[in-house]
Amino acid sequence: MGRGSQPISSSTPLQILFHLNSWYFAAFYLAEILMFIYKGVLLPYPSDNLVLDVVLLLLFLGLETLRIFYGMKGNLCERSLSTCTSLLILLLCAALAVYFLLLQTFVLRLEFLLNAVLLCFYGLELLLGLLSVSAFSRSKVY
Repeated sequence: MGRGSQPISSSTPLQILFHLNSWYFAAFYLAEILMFIYKGVLLPYPSDNLVLDVVLLLLFLGLETLRIFYGMKGNLCERSLSTCTSLLILLLCAALAVYFLLLQTFVLRLEFLLNAVLLCFYGLELLLGLLSVSAFSRSKVY
């Protein structure tokens, strides 16, 4: 039992998913950088679009790092605010994943597959995050 006599409400599946997603995103990010180098060298990629895509990729890295940090800490400490912050950042990350999935100038098949898997991670994390926030809210005694 955590915090006196209250049951532990943190979600083990959500914590495992955050851990797996952090490793997957590291591999995803490395693959995206290599694919941008490939596209920049071999494809007629307009330089303005390439700069925009690289800046969005850097923004994606920052947002994903914040999201995983707030999600893991919110889940472990059973804090609804941190978990909700993680879920809000998740929506921004999902929008960036959809951009890299469908809207960039050149989308390689590997990018399509990697982004589709990332969006599946996001869907599971959204579902488990909402369930965790619900559990955290119900377990509070005022």
